[in-house]
Amino acid sequence: MKRIILAIVLLTGLLPVQAENDYKESPEYQALRDSLHHAFNSGDSAQFFPALTRLQDYLLKQNDLHAYYTQRCNEIVFQMNRQRIFEAYKLARQLSKELRERGLDSEMYMAYNMLGHLNRYCGNKEAARRNFRQVISMMEKAGYYESLPPIYMNLVNIELNDNPKEAQVLLDKAAEIASKYSPERVFDIQQRKTLSYFNSGDIPKFIEGYKEYQKGVAEGKSSVHGRSIEVYYEACMGNTDKAIELARKELGDEGHETITKIYEMSGQWEKAFKSLQEDVQLKDSVVDVILINSMQGYRDELTLYDMERKTELARTITLSIIIALLLLLVAALGYIMFSHRKHMSQLKKAYDHALESDKLKAAFIQNMSHEVRTPLNIIAGFAQVIANPELSSDPKSRKEMADMIQKNTRIITNQIDEMLELSHNESTDSVSMDDNANVIELLEQLKQENCTYLQPEVKMQIDSSLAPGFTFRTNSALLKRVLNALIDNAIKNTQYGSITLRAEADEAQMALMVEDTGCGVPASEADHIFERFVKLDSFKAGLGLGLPLCKAIITRLGGSIRLDTSYNDGARFVVNLPL
Repeated sequence: MKRIILAIVLLTGLLPVQAENDYKESPEYQALRDSLHHAFNSGDSAQFFPALTRLQDYLLKQNDLHAYYTQRCNEIVFQMNRQRIFEAYKLARQLSKELRERGLDSEMYMAYNMLGHLNRYCGNKEAARRNFRQVISMMEKAGYYESLPPIYMNLVNIELNDNPKEAQVLLDKAAEIASKYSPERVFDIQQRKTLSYFNSGDIPKFIEGYKEYQKGVAEGKSSVHGRSIEVYYEACMGNTDKAIELARKELGDEGHETITKIYEMSGQWEKAFKSLQEDVQLKDSVVDVILINSMQGYRDELTLYDMERKTELARTITLSIIIALLLLLVAALGYIMFSHRKHMSQLKKAYDHALESDKLKAAFIQNMSHEVRTPLNIIAGFAQVIANPELSSDPKSRKEMADMIQKNTRIITNQIDEMLELSHNESTDSVSMDDNANVIELLEQLKQENCTYLQPEVKMQIDSSLAPGFTFRTNSALLKRVLNALIDNAIKNTQYGSITLRAEADEAQMALMVEDTGCGVPASEADHIFERFVKLDSFKAGLGLGLPLCKAIITRLGGSIRLDTSYNDGARFVVNLPL
């Protein structure tokens, strides 16, 4: 099934980090937990959110932060089940931030778990596999065995179509752990296996599983897979019309694939084909078109990268042959050591360049896979929210939606600009220096263009010791690109305070500075941050190309750029240009 079914992350209270376990035996806690469990499985948001709030308040009173953040994860998963990806993304970012700020290292696996879900939704299965495997490792190290079954179920959902045997192994492993540490999860895992029997065509086993499901329901149990099981059972009983009606009612747009399968079972091929077409049209969204068009350019760049690597390898081989011949020719003249050292040095540089190309290619693919998909999916998710006819017409909410779409569009545009400009800088030797740039006017323009992207509690200001009409010869477009990148970097890392644009000059050089009151950069990273794809915070948006691009441009302009490590209120970047 391609319908997104995310297992309950950690519905019951787990091994708390700051509280006693006694309260988990109380009737009050168990009632709150069961209420949330049923609301999650039924997908009823009207019941889920009040039940979630009540349980979270109760856990905070018990001072059990582990169980509290567990429920925060459940909220993210519930939003993803409802295809509210934008809301889920915001909640995941907030969760990660709080865990870091509180220093809850043993709970950081929750952030990685949510990252795995987002990667899976964006289609990056390999990244999702790595995330969930890392979560399992971290949870085993922390001793959170009760919480492991849902993580195994996440892996099952990834492997079910690609590797059914591995999916069965993971299901058995999840059931084994659940029976030992969290028996209340066993029923839900069993129903997942029941669904897998239907998908594999083993109808007798599916009917057997359905009977067990009915027994469990009669005993007051529930499962997130219950609605799908009921639909498939009606299909097995030959009640095709009833099964289709139930699928449309219970599964909504996510049920197109299920409906297609039911029509196939009943031999109604024309209706099956029509349902398949509807499913395909639903999936061919605007997001897919944008992503395909965007990624085509990246594929072309990677193809060019491969061609350059092959050419470089051929040159290296040719150079090696020439070196060997030269060594033979000069052996009798006593020049062998000098020639050997010279050409071996050249060979080492070529080899290092080839290795660097490999690393850059891998870093490029890894960064682009996440950094482009994530803002595109956010834009699409918010567009779906705006398009919803049931959406409230609250102007403030619509403005927030528009601002978020504009923000993520700007992120994608900046990423593509950085990539193209870095490539252009590497392939161009000369640069025009024919502009007379008015420094004060340039800074005012930059302030106006970027003030709308500031956080509410951040202001931008200009501090200059230059005369209003002061100009100097440079390339205005390139200089503006550098300052824009530094300002964008300051905006992303400054939540409170100010961002200041400074300008001063002496007889020899001009100094332009961008300083902020944000999180700052450790002095030990002052040089490292100017390397490609370096990101000190992996949760921040961006490719890690902004500062390397700034350094490349300023070098071409004959100047230099550095991080001022003596500045302690945040970060200050200094650009020096000759006059």
